[in-house]
Amino acid sequence: MSRSTPTLHLVCGKAASGKSTLTDLLARNAQTVVIVEDEWLAALFGDEMKTIRDYVRCASRLRGAMQPHIIALLRAGMSVVLDFPANTVETRKWMRDLVEAGQAANRLHYLDVPDDICKARLRARNARGDHPFSVSDEEFDQLARHFVAPTEDEGFDIVRHEVQPDGPDGPVG
Repeated sequence: MSRSTPTLHLVCGKAASGKSTLTDLLARNAQTVVIVEDEWLAALFGDEMKTIRDYVRCASRLRGAMQPHIIALLRAGMSVVLDFPANTVETRKWMRDLVEAGQAANRLHYLDVPDDICKARLRARNARGDHPFSVSDEEFDQLARHFVAPTEDEGFDIVRHEVQPDGPDGPVG
């Protein structure tokens, strides 16, 4: 039985663009594991995360702790769906290092969703209370200022997904 090359699936998109919805779909593939940043951050640092600066600090610690595990999974032949926002060049550099160290293929899923749709989804998600973190419109705007769309020269296999008007959280297409 031959093994296919494991793939590191990455997601790039603003808050509430559909990243987690897409990662849930991608995780259904055989020999694939999903790692969700928000779940780990909530479990490990929930009480410490009050500001965006706190998020940056805690997310950096989580990336450092998860890196050897992700590389080991890829080298063992497992594909990984990384539900961490690949929203800055710096974060994508870390992810590119994972691809190379894990000797994996990659797919960077870019969810190109207008801000007004993201904000409407955020408000609905906040009202449902089913997400570990609540994000206000002001916090969305702060985060969006740091967002940098991916480019081909970063070395990723970019798959662009545009918004589909089928509901508050997706689907993505």
